[in-house]
Amino acid sequence: MISRVQLFSKPDFLPIMDLHQGDCVQLLSGDKEQVQVIGIDDDHNRCWVRRWPLLPNGSPVFEVSIQQISCASK
Repeated sequence: MISRVQLFSKPDFLPIMDLHQGDCVQLLSGDKEQVQVIGIDDDHNRCWVRRWPLLPNGSPVFEVSIQQISCASK
């Protein structure tokens, strides 16, 4: 099953980001590294990501707040 969540700004309730499992996004902290979304928990505003591109031996998955990510430029 593919996960999907739309994030809304509070006053307008207009979508500010449409997030899907498999999307590549950027972390807002640090050097704005690119990561791939592995899973989404919209009830708790968390998602699981891994660094992209993948390392030769795989990239570990880690949890971040949805507020810590931004859509990556395509």
